[in-house]
Amino acid sequence: QVHVLESGGGSVQAGGSMRLSCTASGDIFAINIMGWYRQGSGKQRELVATDIAGTDTKYADSVKGRFTISRDGAKNTRYLQMNSLTPEDTAIYYCYLRHTTTDYTTDDYWGQGTQVTVSS
Repeated sequence: QVHVLESGGGSVQAGGSMRLSCTASGDIFAINIMGWYRQGSGKQRELVATDIAGTDTKYADSVKGRFTISRDGAKNTRYLQMNSLTPEDTAIYYCYLRHTTTDYTTDDYWGQGTQVTVSS
């Protein structure tokens, strides 16, 4: 069994900052991809930022230069530092995990989501 636990989120004014955390635990042999997606009201879920096997990162164009994903590999934790937030960043943010199990299969997991609200 694998657990994905998110923390952070809340409300902030435009121009402010916020940090999200996501920790994975359980039957994890190796983390392939771990990061963040978001879904605004009436919108499809979209990629925000991902860490790819700890060797590469991918960002949505809309957050480049403002958001940074970082990792604490020893704790299977990823952080999303969000700066210069705008109301357009308001969404539910979901942590995503793709990992290899101890049986060498691959599984995907999603966190429960955390609300980020940016007011103008």
